[in-house]
Amino acid sequence: MIVSGSSSQAFAAALARDLEEPLAAVEYDRFPDGELLAAAPDVADRDVDRAIVVASTTSSDAHLEVLQLQDAVREAGADEVVTVLPYMGYGRQDKAFEAGHPISARAVARAISTGTDRVLTVNPHEESICGFFEPTATAVDAADQLADPLPADLEEPVFLSPDAGAVELAETVRDAYGRGATDYFEKTRLSGTEVEISPSDVAVADRDVVVTDDIIATGSTMSEAVGVLGERGVGRVFVTCVHPLLARDAVTKLSRAGVEAIYGTDTIERQYSAVSVAPSVADEL
Repeated sequence: MIVSGSSSQAFAAALARDLEEPLAAVEYDRFPDGELLAAAPDVADRDVDRAIVVASTTSSDAHLEVLQLQDAVREAGADEVVTVLPYMGYGRQDKAFEAGHPISARAVARAISTGTDRVLTVNPHEESICGFFEPTATAVDAADQLADPLPADLEEPVFLSPDAGAVELAETVRDAYGRGATDYFEKTRLSGTEVEISPSDVAVADRDVVVTDDIIATGSTMSEAVGVLGERGVGRVFVTCVHPLLARDAVTKLSRAGVEAIYGTDTIERQYSAVSVAPSVADEL
């Protein structure tokens, strides 16, 4: 049975269809003092062998919902609890940035681990965070799904990653699309506050470019990079990402920079969630 957190209802429904599993009725409430309640009465009414809790932890409330739903399905008698985090919040805080700071990814992973037998998460920013879970979480690579919404008529496409370390992401999308070159942006620090961004090698003039990333948060670096492409006579520019967080004015920044379209997945359910990664998760389940 699939049990959905409030942040991932469409994703959970898609996963239920792919797995041919029932989708539980879930209740979300808030008490007058502000405390949350997430409950799964359906599970208590059935003999459930495996309960799959599905929730992107895009907020502190979403993290608490996961813990409550895990406890609810276990209390209702589920023999096995599997937790699917399409997007894991705090996943980029994978180290202590200053003395006295927490490793937040580790802290939330430990909390989630107490209520589940298995964890899956989609394209974590750093795969090493999977080791913070007990047992180790499974990282699901769904980047190939980003090729699906791209136009079929891309002109000599170039697939660009934000840096050399993420070029495999661009290669995955390129391979799924079926043709094109790959490259990455080089960042050269000119001063304490100024960074120069440019494609490292491949010529982009009159060619369509697909900028790929695992997550777009504020869009600041991405929009700056797209601006550089415009100065080099690029054709159309498309932006793809697994996790379309798109906080604050990210969409405006990208649009002003000249982006033709933004395509994300449903790990974070947004207007720009153009493709579902539920099939990739279903394959791991």
